[in-house]
Amino acid sequence: MPTLNVARDARTDVDLHYEDLGEGRPVVLIHGWPLSGRSWEPQVPALVDAGYRVVTYDRRGFGASSQPWGGYDYDTLAADLAALLDHLDVRDATLVGFSMGGGEVARYIGAHGAARVRQAVFAAAIPPALRKTADNPDGGVDDALLAQLQAGVRADRMGFLEEFMRNFFSAGGELKVSEPQLRNALELARWASPTATHDCIAAWGTDFRADLERFDLPTMVIHGDADAIVPFEVSGRRTAEMVAGSRLVVVEGGPHGLNVSHAERFNRELLDFLSA
Repeated sequence: MPTLNVARDARTDVDLHYEDLGEGRPVVLIHGWPLSGRSWEPQVPALVDAGYRVVTYDRRGFGASSQPWGGYDYDTLAADLAALLDHLDVRDATLVGFSMGGGEVARYIGAHGAARVRQAVFAAAIPPALRKTADNPDGGVDDALLAQLQAGVRADRMGFLEEFMRNFFSAGGELKVSEPQLRNALELARWASPTATHDCIAAWGTDFRADLERFDLPTMVIHGDADAIVPFEVSGRRTAEMVAGSRLVVVEGGPHGLNVSHAERFNRELLDFLSA
């Protein structure tokens, strides 16, 4: 099990678990909350078979990576990604960020530049800015809702995850994956650090608009129009409008977890973008 130590000081002595599979131009898959790199199971074989090098990793606090008490802000998370790309000497890469993982893509480009990156993909992702503020009235969540979600995790993490993950894969109140697929996602979520599960919710309020202003690379936004977790109008549409020349793919009837529920369409769109 390959790991990378990303210690920058005593507080950030963290081991990141990663997988580096296949050969060819690299595609780095960055998972959503509260899952792990294993959540990309429907994508990895398709990408490797198409001739790409595929890198997945577990965000700190999730999967097989270390579970520190802190460091769940996007500056730290993007620094973790930068350390991994440097360690693996990844160049000419496509960064694919799903949900919360889209924040890493945005902040990485904003803070570290695009010298190692060829393309970016935002998949049901949280940029540009979910949190409602005076200068962001179109945000989808306010401080009260973020606090309510954190309270739900503290009070009954297992119960919260059961409801959240069902909504994650549902559209119009109908589950769009099999019950075994839902249970698999729940199992990934249960192994996450309770602290990380709680603290990452606050990070969802991060404003990525300044990061997106630095984007001058080919970018695809793919989002389900029935996403009940990160609504398309709040997020995907606005990101596509901010990034000039971006490719927008709207998956009809797609829930939040569209990489699983609509894996064939998701993979086809991703491979088409990669070959552009």
